[in-house]
Amino acid sequence: MPLAIQYAGPRSIVTARVVRRPPGPGEVEVAPAYTGICGTDLHIFHGEMDGRVHRPAVLGHEMSGRVAAVGDGVTGLSPGAPVTVMPLRSCGGCAACRSGHRHICQSLEFIGIDSAGSLQERWTVPADVVVPLPPEIDLASAALVEPTAVAVHDVRRAQVADDDTVVVVGAGPIGVLIAILARRAGGSVLVVEPDAYRRDFLSRLGFPTVDPGSEDAAAAVECWTEGAGASVAFEVSGAEAGLVTAVQVLGVRGRLCLVAIHPRPKSVDLHRIFWRELTLVGARLYERSDFAEAVELIHDGTVPTDAMISTIVPFGEAAEAFAAMESGRGVMKVLVATGTEETR
Repeated sequence: MPLAIQYAGPRSIVTARVVRRPPGPGEVEVAPAYTGICGTDLHIFHGEMDGRVHRPAVLGHEMSGRVAAVGDGVTGLSPGAPVTVMPLRSCGGCAACRSGHRHICQSLEFIGIDSAGSLQERWTVPADVVVPLPPEIDLASAALVEPTAVAVHDVRRAQVADDDTVVVVGAGPIGVLIAILARRAGGSVLVVEPDAYRRDFLSRLGFPTVDPGSEDAAAAVECWTEGAGASVAFEVSGAEAGLVTAVQVLGVRGRLCLVAIHPRPKSVDLHRIFWRELTLVGARLYERSDFAEAVELIHDGTVPTDAMISTIVPFGEAAEAFAAMESGRGVMKVLVATGTEETR
C-alpha cells in the first residue's frame, strides 16, 4: 500500500498507508515527484477550511511527476512520461461552463482540496486534467507550473502591456511570479512588501521595492510615476491594508486586479474608484491555455525556479515543510519530494 501525507485536523499532519486505486477507463495513475506547499494548504492546515475539507485529507495540488499507468481509452500518455496536473474538474453544464469559463464552474471541484491531492506515492486522476511536460524538464522546477499558471492568468486579466506602470502589493510566491510576468509583458514593476527577506529577494531579481512599514507606499508610487499613479495594481497580500494601498496607488483609469482571497468584507474607497474611473478585475485560478504557457515559462527559464525553491524536504518530513512555510522566515517555495526522483 502506498504512503500518503494526510491532514488529520488543525495543525496535524500524519503519514499513513492508503489503498492504491489502479486507473480505470479514462484515468491516469501518476507517481508524484514533487509537491509544493502553498497558502491554501496552510489555511487547511490551520483548520480554516474544515467545512469544506473532509478528513483525513490528502493535500497537494502544485506538483510534478511521472505517469505510472494509464486506464483504457487513454491516449498520448505512457508510463514514465513527465506530467503535471491542472487540478480543476468542471461540470460542463452550468452557465459558466457553457460560456467557456470552465475554470470558474459553479460546481467546481478543486483536486487536492475537495478530493485527494498529490501528497501520496500513487495518485489516480482523470486523464483530462493531466498536462504533459517536455521530456527534459527538471521535475522540481515543474512543481511551480501551477502557481506560475495563476500568475499568467492574473497578468492576462489585468491586460498588462508595454509602458504600463505596475504595482504588486504582497510578495509571496504568487506576487513574485506576477512581478516577473508583468515585467515580461512590458510593464515597469514596483513591489510593496513589509518583509525584509522578500524585499531582498526581489531586489536580487532587479525589482524596486517599498517597505510600507517605514514609508508611505502611495507617496512612493506617486514619486516613482512622476505624479501619474500606477496603470495597474495587483492586490496579493490578502490584508485590508494591502487592499487600501492597491486602490490608493492607481492613477486615472487604473486597473486593480484582485488576486488574494478576502473571505470577509473589506472597506474599499469607492469614491476614489469613481473619481479616477478605476476598474476592478477579479482573477481566480487559471485556464488550460494559462497552464500551457506556464509550462513553457518554466521550461525556457523565464521563471527563476532555482532561486524560488528555498528547500526540498523528504516525503517523511512533510510536517516540517508546513512548519517552514508557516514561519515565513527566509523561505519562498518549499517542496516535498516523494523520493521517486533525485533531490537537488
